[in-house]
Amino acid sequence: MDKPEHATEDPRYHTRNIKARLTEAIDHLRKDIEKVVDPKAQALFETTAEVLKGLVTSNEHYEAKRPAWR
Repeated sequence: MDKPEHATEDPRYHTRNIKARLTEAIDHLRKDIEKVVDPKAQALFETTAEVLKGLVTSNEHYEAKRPAWR
């Protein structure tokens, strides 16, 4: 059985929190792309969102114990 969500020694507790915060930042960046007219700022926000998405994926791979994290 999984440990309770408040068990801070469980790395999955932390990866879930990190993923949630990264996803919030991704959503915020993508909304801001629509709010600004500067193409360089739009590109920066999109690039940042994509990098953060890669970090979300890395956390998911860790949680799934993919070969790179064994």
